[in-house]
Amino acid sequence: MSRTVQCAKLGREAEGLKAPPYPGDLGKRIYLNISNEAWQMWLKTQTMLINEYRLSPVNPDARKFLETEMEKFLFGEGSVQPPDYVPPKE
Repeated sequence: MSRTVQCAKLGREAEGLKAPPYPGDLGKRIYLNISNEAWQMWLKTQTMLINEYRLSPVNPDARKFLETEMEKFLFGEGSVQPPDYVPPKE
């Protein structure tokens, strides 16, 4: 049976992550409070941010920016989209 969490992002109980997806205390907090569904939503947002801002994940400033946006997306008011971003048509 999969574990469930009261997801801070979705506001409901949902399937939890199998392991902390990020190192340190933030990773533990995500593991305990964020569902797999919400984490997948973040991964799509993170990909969009990397592409739109042309970020390199090996750059320390880019990693810090992404970590800040991740925390806002999962636990706060949400990540802000780039000013000229146009979502792809599905």
